[in-house]
Amino acid sequence: MTSTRHDGDTWDLASSVGTTATAAAAARAIATREDRSLINDPFAEPLVRAVGIDLLTRLASGEEPPGELVARAAIDVAKVRTKFYDDFFLDATKAGVTQVVILASGLDSRAYRLPWPAGTVVYELDQPQVVEFKTRTLTELGAEPTADRRVAAVDLRDDWPAVLRAAGFDPARPTAWSAEGLLGYLPPEAQDRLLDTITELSAPGSRVATESRPTPKPGDEDKTKENLDRLSERWRAQGFDPDMAKLRYFGERNEAAPYLTGLGWTLTGSTVRDLLTAINLPPLEEDDLRMGGVRYVSGVLGQPGN
Repeated sequence: MTSTRHDGDTWDLASSVGTTATAAAAARAIATREDRSLINDPFAEPLVRAVGIDLLTRLASGEEPPGELVARAAIDVAKVRTKFYDDFFLDATKAGVTQVVILASGLDSRAYRLPWPAGTVVYELDQPQVVEFKTRTLTELGAEPTADRRVAAVDLRDDWPAVLRAAGFDPARPTAWSAEGLLGYLPPEAQDRLLDTITELSAPGSRVATESRPTPKPGDEDKTKENLDRLSERWRAQGFDPDMAKLRYFGERNEAAPYLTGLGWTLTGSTVRDLLTAINLPPLEEDDLRMGGVRYVSGVLGQPGN
């Protein structure tokens, strides 16, 4: 049984909040198998297999059909989310940004699969056991990074800027930052502190991308918890017990987009509904987890109008 999140809790990719990274990779594997023109993550399935959660391995490999275990909406959202961040990084590097930081990198394989321009340095930041596992697994698969990949093995609750600097990060150079699928797993004050720190470490011309979830209406979060519990019950029947509702932090928090704007970032963004329409995917038939209204935002620091 997964325990409720608390200060100082720890995890790996097969426990607690770490399982969300593995589940996200399983969704990417399914999405890749469906349509490689939208998302092509050849490392998602072997990484999930290496983690060793039986149900997620069967889903990632196609042995187990998604059915009610992975909602249609979750697979399509994996497509638009992956494409959004892929495009964000490629656009940033085309604009001359050569320093990239992927926060809470989990099983993200962009340092191995994107066509990074020569000279790009990609910093992957996550807990030591997470980055060690991914590095070792991809090495065993014979994969080689397509950029200068550097690891910052640190918990975001610790002095991660110091570890990032020790890995070679230069705050005087523009940086492209991603906080993908991360903010809802941070307490509200930790979310603000993270966005503050990103801004403090960013030279003018830096870029950022993340999700901005709208402030919930009364009753929304109770409904979200109920639906997460329902999903967890289906997975529990298959021998996987993540207890998803206990992994998120609920309650009032600042919306990320206006908060970043207040820090000096000039942002643009689209809702999940808009992104689905833009690549001719069907609208969400059910939106039990309030995914449709989430905005994927990106922007530039200190350069209004860009």
